[in-house]
Parts: sequence; C-alpha cells; structure tokens
Amino acid sequence: MEPRQLYDAWVDLALGGACVGCGRPGRLWCPACARSTLADATRTVGPVRPTPCPDGLVPVHASGPYADPVRAAVLAHKERRAWSLGRPLGQLLALAVQDLLVTEGAAGTTYPVLLVPVPSRPSSVRERGVDATARLARLAVGPLRAVGVRAQPVPLLRLAGQVQDQGDLDAHARLANLAGGMRVRPRVRARLPRLGPVHVVVCDDVVTTGATAREAQRALEVAGVPVLGVTAVAATRRRAWLPFLDPAD
Repeated sequence: MEPRQLYDAWVDLALGGACVGCGRPGRLWCPACARSTLADATRTVGPVRPTPCPDGLVPVHASGPYADPVRAAVLAHKERRAWSLGRPLGQLLALAVQDLLVTEGAAGTTYPVLLVPVPSRPSSVRERGVDATARLARLAVGPLRAVGVRAQPVPLLRLAGQVQDQGDLDAHARLANLAGGMRVRPRVRARLPRLGPVHVVVCDDVVTTGATAREAQRALEVAGVPVLGVTAVAATRRRAWLPFLDPAD
C-alpha cells in the first residue's frame, strides 16, 4: 500500500472520513476525484444561459454542470461546513473566471479583476459561521494570480430587506423574490476609484435560473459599477447550455 493510501486509511479509521465524490475512505476530496474533476472542468468550462433567461443578463460562465461529484462537494461545503472542499471548488470557480476573461477579450489587460460574491442571507452566515460563497471567491484568487490575473475579492454587495430561501421557487418567483433585494456597500464602493479601470465579475457557487445573478448585476449597475460577467462553480443541467454538454447528454 502506498504512503498516500496508508494516510487515507488512517484518516478514515481515526476520523471516519470519506471522499464526498466517490466514497473512498480518507480525506473529503480524494486525489483521484481532485484530478478527474479538474481535468473534466478544463473540457467543460464555458458560457451557460438560463432558460428562460432574465432580460439583460450579462455573460455567464461555469466550470461545468451541477452534477456529482461537484454537486456533492458544493452541498457539503455549504451545508455541512466541509471547509476543506473550498480549495478545489475555488479552483473550479477560477477556471470559470479565466474562461470569461478570455471570451470577453479581457484576458490580456492588466486591470484588476474584482471578484464580487453573491451575498448570503445573514441567517445562513450566522448558522454556518462563514459566508460560503464569499469564501469560494477568496479561494479563487490564488489560482488566478498564479496565471497572472490580478484578482482580488471585494464584498461589494449585501442583501437589503427580507429575501426568502429560494430552494423551492421557480424562475419567475425567484425574480420576484430578489427584485431590489441587493444593495452596494457604500464604503466599499467609495474605495473603487483608487483602483483605476477594473473588471468586475460576480461570483456564485451554482447558477440555476439566473435570478440571483441578474439582481447582483442590477445592484452593481445602479451604483455605477459595470459588470463584465457572472461566474459560478457549476450550472444546473435543466438550463440551456451553450458548448459543453456531451452529445450523449
């Protein structure tokens, strides 16, 4: 047995851990799932479009479909506080950001790229002890800087008023639920001019109907902050995909 396998077996024995992707005993994200998921994402990353699509939505890019093992990792990170999964998920988000920059002709510029996370409900942040989406945006910075992108996370957005959980809402209900539900933080917005020209990218974990992305875009544009695009770790299969579902799907 190899040293890595011995270590994983010890982790499983001591802590009862298992990979959320394949169930293999050991760490929450085994090396095999890490390699295969990243390899798959380099093939599937690309633009996606919700159906129906909210009017005026900027380009949206995701690393791949919202399906296991990525789905399992996203849920474990957000709902089970499996924070060690943040790094591989941040890598997938970084791939989506890179793809957006290339597609929109912004990859060759030296402008700072501001990663603006979609804000979580305060009750969720209190329950989890951390804003899971903001954490993914922070963890995407390292991989982006490693390839020369001047990325930095900027918590520009906050929720305004009561926004209910969207899990059981359809596309139209989500739009209505989020209408006017986000605001730009004035103090953070006031610091932006010091950076000069920037590319602003909204970040989320999963794109479903596009309602959340569109509301984030609206709030930023109302505050005079143009949005280059929206990026996510994954997007649901039931929406319209542009290039990257296998012909057999």
